[in-house]
Amino acid sequence: MTRLPTLAAWRAKPFATTAKAGGRLVIVAANAPAEAAGIAPGQALADARALEPGLRVVAADPPADSSALAALADGLTRYTPWVAVDEQGEGGARGALLDITGCAHLFGGEAALLADLIGRLERCGFAARAAVAASAGAAWAIARFAPHDRLVIAPGAEGEALAALPVAALRLPAETAGRLERLGLRRIGALYTLPRAPLARRFGSLVGRRLDQALGRVEEPISPRRPVEPWRLQLAFAEPIAQREDIAAATEYLTAALCRRLAEEMKGARRLVLALYRADGTLARAEIGTSRPVRETKHLMRLFAEKLDGLDVGLGLDLVALSAPVVEPLAASQSGLLAGASEAALPALAALVDRLANRLGASEVRRLVPVASHLPERAQRAAPALASAAAAEAPWRKRRPRPLRLFTRPQPVDAIAPVPDDPPLLFRWRAQLHRIRRADGPERIAGEWWQGGAPAQAEVRDYYRVEDEAGRRFWLYREGLYHPERRPRWFLHGLFA
Repeated sequence: MTRLPTLAAWRAKPFATTAKAGGRLVIVAANAPAEAAGIAPGQALADARALEPGLRVVAADPPADSSALAALADGLTRYTPWVAVDEQGEGGARGALLDITGCAHLFGGEAALLADLIGRLERCGFAARAAVAASAGAAWAIARFAPHDRLVIAPGAEGEALAALPVAALRLPAETAGRLERLGLRRIGALYTLPRAPLARRFGSLVGRRLDQALGRVEEPISPRRPVEPWRLQLAFAEPIAQREDIAAATEYLTAALCRRLAEEMKGARRLVLALYRADGTLARAEIGTSRPVRETKHLMRLFAEKLDGLDVGLGLDLVALSAPVVEPLAASQSGLLAGASEAALPALAALVDRLANRLGASEVRRLVPVASHLPERAQRAAPALASAAAAEAPWRKRRPRPLRLFTRPQPVDAIAPVPDDPPLLFRWRAQLHRIRRADGPERIAGEWWQGGAPAQAEVRDYYRVEDEAGRRFWLYREGLYHPERRPRWFLHGLFA
């Protein structure tokens, strides 16, 4: 597939891209007028100019070509979500493979789908050939080597359609195809009656496997460029839409339909992707995420509202698709009698987290998730607010009250306390003396011997919640078990207020 120059004047004149190979410039791709003059990929630029002095050339840009092909493949998901990038193009003409099983009837049949696809690519400035067949190998061969630029091959007719094509159409290496041609096996049909054993001994198993794949005798799965979401809905328009109100209405229609389907399956969405197919063949995306499974249309539309404001719709949209790549179980809940009661059921904190994360970025809003550890400084960690519940290593445990502010590292203090297990009477922290009025404890937390490090006995902690005469509350602990010959060490680990 060759991208043509933007200017119409260039499209009618010989044009090619070049690259350095072996110390000389060679042709990488050429447009139709250049090919009509005898210019072909692999030809030296000097030879090409001898055939066509007016040939215009630019340097080939493989990374840009790959990016353009990937964007084109994304745009082709309007026909089917099962789209793969084809990197095996003959003569540099790469393309895309589409599995349209179950999708063709949405466009009036296979022939109508093919005509719409080719017409859309031509309007976007691409010269393309395409074919529909029961196997990926047959479609690949016919699209590149058949005399027509669009063909629909009936199931079971692959053998007849491929027989007159050259053996290179089997996606064979150039060396293997050349050896076959030197033996007089120039057409695919010549391979049909050959015994497989001698063929395999001379050329390996690839020739037979490619032939079976093309004839549909062996399954050849296609790996789609993007994962295929089972929860996907789309809405097409007779004429492109560009008004923000129309786009929002289409988004709300799809969101409501998707929420109804999720409700039937007792699931909720954690991530939604809105795909906006522009009339020029390009694709724009808007993505939102939630901190919990959701299927409330109003809440999801509130998250989409800010995304729609900054979208570039170009010349308009002719198709909008909504998919839910991540869903989780969500049991049904009792709704109220008043309108909008289901929206009110969404916790206010969860709704706020969703709006902040989608506005500021998913990585900018974080929450604490539990970790399987008894030590307070290890018992939780920060994770993105929209991360799945699977990000937590363990459920939250019911423990005694913990301080609102926990120091990253416990701070040593000087304390006076009766022994062995009484709370402190007073302690000094940051040169300030605090006399204890009330205390609660101890809460013993043993060391995690399986984590290694210091001996377990040295890591035993007795925690106390204390309040001084000014009403300030602290979380102190004594490290290590009581021993008459060792002075206990005290630490301040957190502040309650």
